[in-house]
Amino acid sequence: LTEVYSSSPALGRYFRSAQVISFSNESSTVNYQLVFSVPPPTEGFMKNIMNPDFIRNILRQNICDED
Repeated sequence: LTEVYSSSPALGRYFRSAQVISFSNESSTVNYQLVFSVPPPTEGFMKNIMNPDFIRNILRQNICDED
């Protein structure tokens, strides 16, 4: 995750760290925390760039690009 987000053109300059919070072998589930350092909040920035769907889609795109 660190490589994915730190190399992202959209989020790389804001990304600080990724940490695994919990992991389950039984369900192959990983919970993680992403830390970003963002400029003072503006409505557009927080609504568009820091939108959870946008952040997830960066990871999805990276996975698709590797296939």
